[in-house]
Amino acid sequence: MLQNPIQITPGVCGRQARIRNTRIPVWTLVAYRQQGAPDEELLANYPGLTAEDLSAAWHYYEQNPEQIDREIAQDDLV
Repeated sequence: MLQNPIQITPGVCGRQARIRNTRIPVWTLVAYRQQGAPDEELLANYPGLTAEDLSAAWHYYEQNPEQIDREIAQDDLV
């Protein structure tokens, strides 16, 4: 597994936490999971992701729930 599969990069994805070397924000994966999508479905819909990427996203959410919940809420307003 990569040492840090979660990246925050200025100018990429609005500086939101994302899966390494992708434009897939952590909040997007968390939102789908909250809607009931199992990991297998997420892996099928995002073939570039690994189970380790999802684990890292879930861990990041556990450590930063307020941030991710705020990003989900902001997307709901759009």
